Amino acid sequence: MSVAPSQSLTEHVVAVEAGAHVIGAGWLGSKAAFALADGQLLLTNGSEHARVAAHPGGGILVAVNADKTIVTGGDDGRVVATAADGTTRECGKEPGRWIDALAIGRDGAIAWSAGKVVRALDGKGQLRSFTAPTTAQGLAFMPKGYRLAVAHYNGVTLWFPNTDAKPDVLAWKGSHLSVTVSPDGQYAVTAMQENALHGWRLSDRKDMRMSGYPSKTRSLSWSHDGNWLATSGAEAAIVWPFDKQGPMGRAPRECGVRPVRVARVAFHPRALVLASAYEDGTILLIRLTDASELLVQDATGSPITALAWNDTGRSLAFGDEAGNGGLFTLPS
Repeated sequence: MSVAPSQSLTEHVVAVEAGAHVIGAGWLGSKAAFALADGQLLLTNGSEHARVAAHPGGGILVAVNADKTIVTGGDDGRVVATAADGTTRECGKEPGRWIDALAIGRDGAIAWSAGKVVRALDGKGQLRSFTAPTTAQGLAFMPKGYRLAVAHYNGVTLWFPNTDAKPDVLAWKGSHLSVTVSPDGQYAVTAMQENALHGWRLSDRKDMRMSGYPSKTRSLSWSHDGNWLATSGAEAAIVWPFDKQGPMGRAPRECGVRPVRVARVAFHPRALVLASAYEDGTILLIRLTDASELLVQDATGSPITALAWNDTGRSLAFGDEAGNGGLFTLPS
Protein backbone atom coordinates (compact mmCIF):
# COMPACT_ATOMS: atom_id res chain seq x y z
CA MET A 1 0.00 0.00 0.00
CA SER A 2 1.33 3.39 -0.90
CA VAL A 3 1.71 6.11 1.65
CA ALA A 4 0.15 9.55 1.43
CA PRO A 5 2.09 11.96 -0.77
CA SER A 6 4.68 13.72 1.37
CA GLN A 7 4.32 17.04 -0.44
CA SER A 8 1.44 18.92 -1.95
CA LEU A 9 1.73 21.01 -5.09
CA THR A 10 -1.94 21.98 -5.20
CA GLU A 11 -1.13 25.67 -4.83
CA HIS A 12 0.50 25.53 -8.26
CA VAL A 13 -2.78 24.70 -10.02
CA VAL A 14 -4.90 27.32 -11.79
CA ALA A 15 -8.52 26.23 -12.08
CA VAL A 16 -10.18 26.33 -15.50
CA GLU A 17 -13.95 26.36 -15.95
CA ALA A 18 -14.32 24.18 -19.01
CA GLY A 19 -18.11 24.06 -18.79
CA ALA A 20 -18.62 20.66 -20.42
CA HIS A 21 -17.25 17.12 -20.27
CA VAL A 22 -13.58 17.36 -21.26
CA ILE A 23 -12.95 14.80 -24.01
CA GLY A 24 -9.27 15.55 -24.54
CA ALA A 25 -6.53 18.08 -23.84
CA GLY A 26 -3.41 19.27 -25.57
CA TRP A 27 -1.09 22.23 -26.01
CA LEU A 28 -0.80 24.80 -28.79
CA GLY A 29 2.45 26.49 -27.82
CA SER A 30 1.82 28.31 -24.54
CA LYS A 31 -1.93 27.73 -24.68
CA ALA A 32 -3.75 24.70 -23.37
CA ALA A 33 -6.58 23.36 -25.52
CA PHE A 34 -9.54 21.54 -24.00
CA ALA A 35 -11.78 19.58 -26.39
CA LEU A 36 -15.32 19.54 -25.04
CA ALA A 37 -18.33 17.31 -25.52
CA ASP A 38 -20.44 20.32 -26.56
CA GLY A 39 -18.39 20.71 -29.75
CA GLN A 40 -16.24 23.60 -28.57
CA LEU A 41 -12.55 24.00 -27.92
CA LEU A 42 -11.45 26.09 -24.95
CA LEU A 43 -8.05 27.73 -25.50
CA THR A 44 -6.42 29.26 -22.43
CA ASN A 45 -3.13 30.30 -20.92
CA GLY A 46 -4.70 30.40 -17.46
CA SER A 47 -5.64 34.07 -17.50
CA GLU A 48 -7.10 34.61 -20.97
CA HIS A 49 -9.67 32.30 -22.48
CA ALA A 50 -11.19 31.84 -25.93
CA ARG A 51 -13.81 29.41 -27.14
CA VAL A 52 -13.82 28.01 -30.67
CA ALA A 53 -16.89 26.40 -32.21
CA ALA A 54 -14.98 23.59 -33.89
CA HIS A 55 -18.09 21.42 -34.32
CA PRO A 56 -21.10 23.78 -34.17
CA GLY A 57 -24.27 21.87 -33.48
CA GLY A 58 -22.32 18.68 -32.83
CA GLY A 59 -20.18 17.11 -30.16
CA ILE A 60 -16.50 16.23 -30.03
CA LEU A 61 -15.87 12.50 -29.68
CA VAL A 62 -12.08 12.24 -30.07
CA ALA A 63 -9.12 14.62 -30.02
CA VAL A 64 -5.38 14.35 -30.69
CA ASN A 65 -2.65 16.95 -30.42
CA ALA A 66 0.79 17.40 -31.94
CA ASP A 67 3.03 20.41 -32.40
CA LYS A 68 0.79 23.46 -32.71
CA THR A 69 -2.40 21.77 -33.90
CA ILE A 70 -5.21 19.98 -32.12
CA VAL A 71 -7.38 17.79 -34.33
CA THR A 72 -10.90 16.82 -33.32
CA GLY A 73 -13.48 14.42 -34.68
CA GLY A 74 -17.15 14.75 -33.96
CA ASP A 75 -20.57 13.19 -34.21
CA ASP A 76 -21.12 15.57 -37.14
CA GLY A 77 -18.72 13.42 -39.18
CA ARG A 78 -16.16 16.22 -39.49
CA VAL A 79 -12.43 16.20 -38.80
CA VAL A 80 -11.23 19.68 -37.82
CA ALA A 81 -7.74 21.04 -37.13
CA THR A 82 -7.51 24.09 -34.86
CA ALA A 83 -4.47 26.35 -34.40
CA ALA A 84 -3.46 28.49 -31.41
CA ASP A 85 -5.07 31.62 -32.87
CA GLY A 86 -8.42 29.82 -33.02
CA THR A 87 -8.54 29.37 -36.77
CA THR A 88 -10.03 26.08 -37.89
CA ARG A 89 -9.61 23.95 -41.00
CA GLU A 90 -11.85 21.08 -42.02
CA CYS A 91 -9.57 18.17 -42.94
CA GLY A 92 -12.20 15.59 -43.74
CA LYS A 93 -15.88 14.78 -43.67
CA GLU A 94 -17.79 11.52 -43.39
CA PRO A 95 -21.45 12.45 -43.96
CA GLY A 96 -23.88 10.59 -41.74
CA ARG A 97 -21.16 8.93 -39.67
CA TRP A 98 -19.33 9.52 -36.43
CA ILE A 99 -15.56 9.84 -36.27
CA ASP A 100 -14.40 6.90 -34.17
CA ALA A 101 -10.62 7.37 -33.98
CA LEU A 102 -7.90 9.87 -34.88
CA ALA A 103 -4.12 9.91 -35.17
CA ILE A 104 -1.48 12.52 -36.02
CA GLY A 105 1.77 11.58 -37.71
CA ARG A 106 4.90 13.33 -38.87
CA ASP A 107 4.89 16.15 -41.41
CA GLY A 108 1.28 17.07 -40.78
CA ALA A 109 -0.25 13.68 -41.57
CA ILE A 110 -3.70 12.98 -40.11
CA ALA A 111 -5.70 9.75 -40.08
CA TRP A 112 -9.26 9.07 -39.02
CA SER A 113 -11.80 6.27 -39.05
CA ALA A 114 -15.57 6.05 -39.38
CA GLY A 115 -16.89 2.51 -39.16
CA LYS A 116 -14.68 0.30 -41.33
CA VAL A 117 -13.42 3.22 -43.42
CA VAL A 118 -9.94 4.51 -42.59
CA ARG A 119 -8.51 7.58 -44.32
CA ALA A 120 -5.01 9.01 -44.22
CA LEU A 121 -4.23 12.57 -45.33
CA ASP A 122 -0.54 13.32 -45.78
CA GLY A 123 1.09 16.71 -45.33
CA LYS A 124 0.84 17.39 -49.08
CA GLY A 125 -2.92 16.90 -49.08
CA GLN A 126 -3.03 13.45 -50.68
CA LEU A 127 -5.93 11.42 -49.30
CA ARG A 128 -5.87 7.62 -49.32
CA SER A 129 -8.47 5.19 -48.02
CA PHE A 130 -8.51 1.68 -46.62
CA THR A 131 -11.34 -0.59 -45.54
CA ALA A 132 -10.64 -2.44 -42.32
CA PRO A 133 -11.98 -5.98 -41.76
CA THR A 134 -14.31 -4.64 -39.05
CA THR A 135 -14.89 -1.27 -37.39
CA ALA A 136 -11.55 0.48 -36.89
CA GLN A 137 -11.50 1.44 -33.23
CA GLY A 138 -7.94 2.69 -32.78
CA LEU A 139 -5.26 4.32 -34.95
CA ALA A 140 -1.58 5.09 -34.46
CA PHE A 141 1.14 6.21 -36.85
CA MET A 142 4.41 4.31 -36.73
CA PRO A 143 7.31 6.58 -35.65
CA LYS A 144 9.25 5.98 -38.88
CA GLY A 145 7.93 6.15 -42.41
CA TYR A 146 4.32 6.70 -43.43
CA ARG A 147 2.62 3.65 -41.93
CA LEU A 148 -0.52 3.35 -39.87
CA ALA A 149 -1.55 0.77 -37.25
CA VAL A 150 -5.31 0.09 -37.29
CA ALA A 151 -6.93 -1.75 -34.34
CA HIS A 152 -10.08 -3.80 -35.05
CA TYR A 153 -11.73 -7.08 -34.18
CA ASN A 154 -9.24 -9.96 -34.18
CA GLY A 155 -6.08 -7.88 -34.42
CA VAL A 156 -4.20 -4.96 -35.90
CA THR A 157 -3.57 -4.11 -39.55
CA LEU A 158 -0.40 -2.26 -40.55
CA TRP A 159 -1.15 -0.16 -43.65
CA PHE A 160 1.18 1.86 -45.92
CA PRO A 161 -1.11 4.64 -47.25
CA ASN A 162 1.29 5.74 -49.99
CA THR A 163 1.77 2.33 -51.57
CA ASP A 164 -0.38 -0.41 -53.02
CA ALA A 165 1.38 -3.00 -50.85
CA LYS A 166 -0.92 -5.52 -49.19
CA PRO A 167 -1.57 -4.54 -45.56
CA ASP A 168 0.16 -6.65 -42.92
CA VAL A 169 -2.07 -8.24 -40.26
CA LEU A 170 -1.13 -8.92 -36.65
CA ALA A 171 -3.76 -11.44 -35.57
CA TRP A 172 -5.13 -12.05 -32.10
CA LYS A 173 -8.72 -13.05 -31.37
CA GLY A 174 -10.93 -10.52 -29.64
CA SER A 175 -11.91 -6.88 -29.93
CA HIS A 176 -9.04 -4.38 -29.89
CA LEU A 177 -10.26 -0.94 -28.81
CA SER A 178 -7.13 1.18 -29.22
CA VAL A 179 -3.52 0.82 -30.32
CA THR A 180 -0.22 2.46 -29.47
CA VAL A 181 3.26 2.02 -30.95
CA SER A 182 6.47 2.33 -28.92
CA PRO A 183 8.68 5.37 -29.69
CA ASP A 184 11.32 3.11 -31.26
CA GLY A 185 8.73 1.33 -33.40
CA GLN A 186 9.56 -2.10 -31.97
CA TYR A 187 6.24 -2.83 -30.28
CA ALA A 188 2.53 -2.41 -31.00
CA VAL A 189 0.17 -2.72 -28.02
CA THR A 190 -3.63 -2.74 -27.96
CA ALA A 191 -6.20 -2.26 -25.21
CA MET A 192 -8.83 -4.96 -25.53
CA GLN A 193 -12.53 -5.27 -24.80
CA GLU A 194 -11.64 -7.74 -22.08
CA ASN A 195 -9.58 -6.52 -19.13
CA ALA A 196 -6.21 -7.03 -20.79
CA LEU A 197 -3.64 -5.64 -23.17
CA HIS A 198 -2.17 -7.48 -26.12
CA GLY A 199 1.09 -6.67 -27.82
CA TRP A 200 3.39 -7.75 -30.59
CA ARG A 201 7.17 -7.47 -30.84
CA LEU A 202 7.33 -6.45 -34.48
CA SER A 203 10.80 -7.84 -35.21
CA ASP A 204 9.64 -11.44 -34.75
CA ARG A 205 5.84 -10.99 -34.29
CA LYS A 206 6.10 -12.41 -30.78
CA ASP A 207 2.77 -12.14 -28.95
CA MET A 208 2.59 -10.48 -25.55
CA ARG A 209 -0.46 -10.83 -23.31
CA MET A 210 -0.69 -8.46 -20.35
CA SER A 211 -3.62 -9.28 -18.07
CA GLY A 212 -4.78 -9.01 -14.46
CA TYR A 213 -6.65 -5.70 -14.73
CA PRO A 214 -9.92 -5.31 -12.77
CA SER A 215 -11.39 -3.12 -15.54
CA LYS A 216 -10.75 -2.07 -19.14
CA THR A 217 -7.64 -0.08 -19.92
CA ARG A 218 -8.51 3.25 -21.54
CA SER A 219 -5.30 5.23 -21.21
CA LEU A 220 -1.75 4.26 -22.23
CA SER A 221 1.42 6.39 -22.17
CA TRP A 222 5.03 5.63 -23.11
CA SER A 223 7.98 7.01 -21.16
CA HIS A 224 10.22 9.37 -23.12
CA ASP A 225 12.91 6.70 -23.45
CA GLY A 226 10.43 4.04 -24.58
CA ASN A 227 11.42 1.69 -21.76
CA TRP A 228 8.09 1.85 -19.90
CA LEU A 229 4.39 1.77 -20.80
CA ALA A 230 2.01 3.14 -18.17
CA THR A 231 -1.64 2.10 -18.20
CA SER A 232 -4.93 2.82 -16.43
CA GLY A 233 -7.59 0.34 -15.33
CA ALA A 234 -6.47 -0.66 -11.84
CA GLU A 235 -6.15 0.81 -8.34
CA ALA A 236 -2.62 1.84 -9.32
CA ALA A 237 -0.84 2.92 -12.47
CA ILE A 238 0.37 -0.35 -14.01
CA VAL A 239 3.75 0.26 -15.65
CA TRP A 240 5.15 -2.47 -17.93
CA PRO A 241 8.87 -2.81 -18.72
CA PHE A 242 9.73 -2.61 -22.44
CA ASP A 243 13.50 -2.43 -22.16
CA LYS A 244 15.57 -5.44 -23.18
CA GLN A 245 13.23 -8.00 -24.79
CA GLY A 246 9.93 -6.57 -23.58
CA PRO A 247 7.54 -7.50 -20.76
CA MET A 248 7.29 -11.25 -21.43
CA GLY A 249 7.80 -13.14 -18.16
CA ARG A 250 8.33 -9.92 -16.20
CA ALA A 251 6.03 -8.30 -13.65
CA PRO A 252 4.84 -4.71 -14.05
CA ARG A 253 5.34 -2.02 -11.47
CA GLU A 254 2.33 -0.75 -9.53
CA CYS A 255 2.66 2.96 -8.79
CA GLY A 256 0.39 5.25 -6.79
CA VAL A 257 -1.81 2.57 -5.19
CA ARG A 258 -5.11 4.06 -3.96
CA PRO A 259 -8.59 2.65 -3.21
CA VAL A 260 -9.93 4.04 -6.49
CA ARG A 261 -9.02 3.22 -10.08
CA VAL A 262 -6.65 5.15 -12.29
CA ALA A 263 -8.51 6.86 -15.15
CA ARG A 264 -5.71 8.58 -17.11
CA VAL A 265 -1.92 8.40 -17.23
CA ALA A 266 0.64 10.68 -18.89
CA PHE A 267 4.39 10.27 -18.75
CA HIS A 268 6.48 13.43 -18.48
CA PRO A 269 8.07 14.12 -21.90
CA ARG A 270 11.63 14.34 -20.55
CA ALA A 271 11.83 12.60 -17.17
CA LEU A 272 10.74 9.34 -15.57
CA VAL A 273 7.84 11.05 -13.84
CA LEU A 274 4.27 9.87 -14.33
CA ALA A 275 1.10 11.89 -13.91
CA SER A 276 -1.55 9.48 -12.62
CA ALA A 277 -5.16 10.66 -12.45
CA TYR A 278 -7.96 8.79 -10.72
CA GLU A 279 -11.71 8.28 -11.01
CA ASP A 280 -12.29 10.44 -7.91
CA GLY A 281 -10.45 13.42 -9.43
CA THR A 282 -7.16 12.99 -7.56
CA ILE A 283 -3.96 13.62 -9.53
CA LEU A 284 -0.50 12.50 -8.40
CA LEU A 285 2.98 12.90 -9.82
CA ILE A 286 4.99 9.72 -9.28
CA ARG A 287 8.75 9.51 -9.73
CA LEU A 288 9.48 6.11 -11.20
CA THR A 289 12.99 5.83 -9.79
CA ASP A 290 11.90 5.78 -6.13
CA ALA A 291 8.05 5.72 -6.31
CA SER A 292 7.81 9.02 -4.41
CA GLU A 293 4.49 10.83 -4.85
CA LEU A 294 3.46 14.48 -5.02
CA LEU A 295 -0.17 15.61 -4.82
CA VAL A 296 -1.33 17.87 -7.68
CA GLN A 297 -5.07 17.78 -7.04
CA ASP A 298 -7.07 16.28 -4.20
CA ALA A 299 -10.24 14.31 -4.82
CA THR A 300 -13.10 16.27 -6.42
CA GLY A 301 -15.51 13.40 -7.01
CA SER A 302 -15.38 13.60 -10.80
CA PRO A 303 -13.27 11.23 -12.94
CA ILE A 304 -10.35 12.79 -14.78
CA THR A 305 -10.90 12.34 -18.52
CA ALA A 306 -8.01 14.29 -20.06
CA LEU A 307 -4.36 14.74 -19.11
CA ALA A 308 -1.56 16.30 -21.20
CA TRP A 309 1.94 17.67 -20.57
CA ASN A 310 3.26 20.51 -22.70
CA ASP A 311 6.39 19.96 -24.80
CA THR A 312 8.82 21.20 -22.14
CA GLY A 313 7.20 19.19 -19.35
CA ARG A 314 6.76 22.32 -17.26
CA SER A 315 2.96 22.40 -17.36
CA LEU A 316 0.18 19.84 -17.18
CA ALA A 317 -3.38 20.37 -18.42
CA PHE A 318 -6.21 18.26 -17.08
CA GLY A 319 -9.97 18.07 -17.26
CA ASP A 320 -12.79 15.95 -15.92
CA GLU A 321 -16.19 14.53 -16.71
CA ALA A 322 -18.03 17.31 -14.87
CA GLY A 323 -16.48 20.10 -16.94
CA ASN A 324 -13.76 21.18 -14.53
CA GLY A 325 -10.23 21.76 -15.74
CA GLY A 326 -6.89 22.90 -14.45
CA LEU A 327 -3.39 24.01 -15.40
CA PHE A 328 -0.56 22.82 -13.18
CA THR A 329 2.89 24.37 -13.43
CA LEU A 330 5.93 22.79 -11.84
CA PRO A 331 7.58 25.11 -9.30
CA SER A 332 10.95 26.55 -10.25
